[in-house]
Amino acid sequence: MSKIRRRFVLGFLILFLFISLSIGGIKGEGGKDMSEKLILSSVFGDGKKIPARYTCDGLNISPPLRIEGVDPKAKGMAIVMDDPDAPMGVFDHWVIWNIDPKMSKIEEGVPNEEDVLGNAVQGANTAGMIGYMGPCPPSGTHTYRFKLYALDATIDLKSGSTKKMLEKAMEGHIIQEALLRGLYR
Repeated sequence: MSKIRRRFVLGFLILFLFISLSIGGIKGEGGKDMSEKLILSSVFGDGKKIPARYTCDGLNISPPLRIEGVDPKAKGMAIVMDDPDAPMGVFDHWVIWNIDPKMSKIEEGVPNEEDVLGNAVQGANTAGMIGYMGPCPPSGTHTYRFKLYALDATIDLKSGSTKKMLEKAMEGHIIQEALLRGLYR
C-alpha cells in the first residue's frame, strides 16, 4: 500500500471515529447525556412561541408537559422555569421538585399551592409567590427555559424555597437534565 493511500485510510478512520463519537451523544456536567429530549409540550415546540393562554395575557396557568426517557434509577424530578432575558437578571417563574419520576405527563394548570402532583413541592418564584407565574415580558421577545432534572434522591426542602436553594440541594444528585425553550413577546 502506498504512503498516500495509507494516509488517506488513516485520515478516513480518524474522521469516522470523530463522527461516531459526536453522534453518540452530548455529555453534560458529570457525563450526563444531554442529547435526549426528556421534556416536551403539546402546545409549543422547542424554541417556539408559548401560547398566550399560559402567560399573563391569558389564564397564566402552567402549560401541559410530557416527560419521556427518565432513567429508571431516578428517585425524583425537578423543574425550573426561568427567563434569562429579564431586564434585572434571570427571573424565576416556576420551581417545583420531588415530582414522581414515573410521571409521564403534567397536565396544564398545576395549582399555585405548596404541595401538588402527589408528593411534589413548589418553591417561590422571583416575585415571592408559590407556584407558576407565566411569561410577562416588559418588552421584546424573551426565552423561557423549562429545565427538567432527574435526580437520584428526593429533595428535603420546605415549600417556598428558592431556585438557588433547590440548585444547592440538587448538587451531586442530577443524573439527567433536559431543556425545553419557549418564546413569548
